[in-house]
Amino acid sequence: MKINFVYILLFFSLTVFSQNEQLAQNYFDRGEFEKAIVVYEDVLKVQPFNYAVLQKTIACYQQLKQYDKAEKLIQNRIEKMKLDNLYVELGYNYQLQKNQEKADKNYTIALEKIKENPNNVYGIAYAFEQKVLVEKAIQAYEIGKTANPNLNFDYQLALLQGQLGNMELMTDKLLDFAFSNPLNLPMVQNQLTRFITEDASESFNAYLKKALLIRTQKTQDIFWNRFLSWYFVQQKEYGKAFMQEKAIFKREPDNFFTIINLAKLAIQEDETETATEILNFILENTQDLELQMEAHHQLLAMEIEKASAKDYPTLKEKLNLLLKKYGISPYSLQLQIQSAHFDAFYLKQFEPAKLTLSKALELPLNNYQKAEVKDELADILLLDEKFNQAIIYYAQIEDDLKNDEIGHQASLKMAKASYFKGDFDWAQKQFKVLKSSSSQLIANDALELFLLISDNTVEDSTQVALKKFSRADFLLYQNKNTEALNAFKSILEQHKGQGVEDETLLRVGQLYEKQNDYAQALTFYQQILDNHKESVYTDEALFYSAEIYRKNLQDAEKAKALYEKVIFNHQDSIHFVDARTNYRKLRGDTNL
Repeated sequence: MKINFVYILLFFSLTVFSQNEQLAQNYFDRGEFEKAIVVYEDVLKVQPFNYAVLQKTIACYQQLKQYDKAEKLIQNRIEKMKLDNLYVELGYNYQLQKNQEKADKNYTIALEKIKENPNNVYGIAYAFEQKVLVEKAIQAYEIGKTANPNLNFDYQLALLQGQLGNMELMTDKLLDFAFSNPLNLPMVQNQLTRFITEDASESFNAYLKKALLIRTQKTQDIFWNRFLSWYFVQQKEYGKAFMQEKAIFKREPDNFFTIINLAKLAIQEDETETATEILNFILENTQDLELQMEAHHQLLAMEIEKASAKDYPTLKEKLNLLLKKYGISPYSLQLQIQSAHFDAFYLKQFEPAKLTLSKALELPLNNYQKAEVKDELADILLLDEKFNQAIIYYAQIEDDLKNDEIGHQASLKMAKASYFKGDFDWAQKQFKVLKSSSSQLIANDALELFLLISDNTVEDSTQVALKKFSRADFLLYQNKNTEALNAFKSILEQHKGQGVEDETLLRVGQLYEKQNDYAQALTFYQQILDNHKESVYTDEALFYSAEIYRKNLQDAEKAKALYEKVIFNHQDSIHFVDARTNYRKLRGDTNL
């Protein structure tokens, strides 16, 4: 019982002091140093070796300009704790009093302690870093390396050189560190990515590219080819990245993982020519049936997207031949789904599509594969206006993969099906939940539809305009673009000035853009900018217009002006990063 009592008392004491420490931290964070110091002093009496509390206590004294108390405390702990990094604290305390001579004297003592014991470098260098004494921290690491050549501080030194603005030196040290420690490559690339995306000057990107090219030519080590490929991917120069991947392939002919991923990235960025070259390279160089099927699947997807109705018979024949060649099995599942999708969405042959997917569900599939098949089947049922059946399949995916993004995506589709059906109350409840999704894309879609229903229900309790809009949206889903365009234009005529107008203008602009009628698209986007200045779609109207000027009309000046408005007025836009990247490219900031 006595032992138990002691444990309970000890636990209670630790809890109390933990709470006190948190209380002091709260005061400290709010700048209430007089209150914080009272609590910290009490905690320090009971826990004299609590270094974190010691630092906070010193910081409070310094904030209150009680430098004598801070000095006395530091001197006391140097004697009792024998911690050499406290000489940095002591020196900094003098520096705050403008006594640089005494400050430098203590900094020198700290640096001498590294010579005596190289392991002291960690605490002392870190103490200098905490005080933003960057040059002293560099000096500490250099002394540590000299005292013990086995110690490697290239990473720390690189970041410190970056703080001093020595970007070339930082880059070289990071590259050397990565080469010496390949396991830390992701950490180095994360640091470089920060400078690639945030540094507005051309010089950093230019120097990094130059440094990588020099190392690639000098050593012939494929480590640098991989690094250079990574760099070109960051710049979205997929053709140049592919050249590096081919060089790697010559020496490691069995590794296609990076190459297939590169093809997918090129497809996402609509670099169809580069993607086609990469996928054909895979087909020419692999006997792996899964890789072959993946390459065929991606090539066909690009062909289908660009095809017109006259091309459909040829594409259908290609799909049939591929399924005949590779057979019906879990391995050819993507081709089966693609075939069903083509039948339904392009040929409007719903029954053959449903039959293909029903047979696929009879195969031995894992939960994710089943979800893919059910998702496509639900999409096709929705296309065929079998709303309730579609909702049942989406619900099954949601139940099977509750905590997975696929499950969340199914939830969004289920809510959209109800929206298309005109069941706005139920759809609204689902969108309300989904707008808090961890996936930004799901959250944005859900928020957009949540606001659409809310705004138009408040304005019109009969939801007349909303019903017309959801029907037009459904025609868009059915790929009936001409009918959808007419439906949206009809809404603009019949419900002019109502809350649904700005989103309708956006839809019309997007449909004209699909038809390559860029002048008309720009006209409708401009109406949002002129007549709906507070619209939540302003950033999209600006960004889409900028993209047309950049990619289709080759008018860099107009594109820059529009990107600039996104950058300065819509920092929370999902298009902000792309707008900034494209703006910098047009301005010549990025080394291309």
